[in-house]
Amino acid sequence: MLTYAFGEKIPSPCALVLGGFDGLHLGHRALLSVAKKRGLPVAVTTMFGGKGKALFTRAEREFLFSRAGIDIAIEIAFTEQFQNTSAEQFLITLLENVDARLLVCGEDFRFGRGALGTAELLKTYAKNVFVQKTVTTLSEESGQARKISTTACKDFLKAGDLPALNAFLETADFYGSAYFVQGEVEHGREVGRTYGFPTLNLSVPEEKLLPSDGVYGGLCATPKGNFPTILNIGSRPTFGVEERKIEAYLDGFSGDLYGETVRLYPMEFYRPIEKFPSVEALKTQLQSDISRLQKAAPFEGGGSAVGGGGG
Repeated sequence: MLTYAFGEKIPSPCALVLGGFDGLHLGHRALLSVAKKRGLPVAVTTMFGGKGKALFTRAEREFLFSRAGIDIAIEIAFTEQFQNTSAEQFLITLLENVDARLLVCGEDFRFGRGALGTAELLKTYAKNVFVQKTVTTLSEESGQARKISTTACKDFLKAGDLPALNAFLETADFYGSAYFVQGEVEHGREVGRTYGFPTLNLSVPEEKLLPSDGVYGGLCATPKGNFPTILNIGSRPTFGVEERKIEAYLDGFSGDLYGETVRLYPMEFYRPIEKFPSVEALKTQLQSDISRLQKAAPFEGGGSAVGGGGG
């Protein structure tokens, strides 16, 4: 996949999909499906910065976009200057630099200063514009149609509703889980291995929107296979560690993952973080967590066991 900054010249014709593309949800998938039918390289605009944190970091988006068959990512930095760019100037800059033989956007796509740009304005500047109707799903709770959007995805994550979040995201074939945290395994305190639960450690990316602190059951995708995983997001008060990090125990794994890139998929909230009176009490709770994980794991471990590589 090729990456360009907004305003850079893109040499080849493409089908361009417009939007924020903070990851991929089912609404994005509908837009991409239209773009791919043209048989041209598919380009998307993707926004960085702005209010709040991102569902997916730049590196995570590269993985998602490549897996989805996106050929070109046009990165837009949501700076003060960009915020003050008129809708007309946005389109002029875009279309001067991108040979878009097809433009695809959602019917609620907005752009430019004050979000005054609309799909109808886009049609006055370019031919071959396809406007996709808003993708919705039926809410089981209310029975009302619910719009699939990045804002809704972030709201689910902040509320700790991972099943609802994953139902909105592009899951591909990953056991019904789509939200993940990607990072490089780093050296930790290596305390877990002393009481039989070696863990890997990831620093929390500053721009990443994470679930609330707590212990989760999920999955870890590694170069050595996929493994059922217990994730601790937050501090480790039993050991007097207040620093917020991500620590993960990979069930059935032994080995070394230091320096490797892994993806952690939290799938179910288990419990809040708590301070245990002793290491033995913590071990008992972890054994209970692992038993719960093994009963719920929807896949087989992936062959070789992946050991701590961190904690």
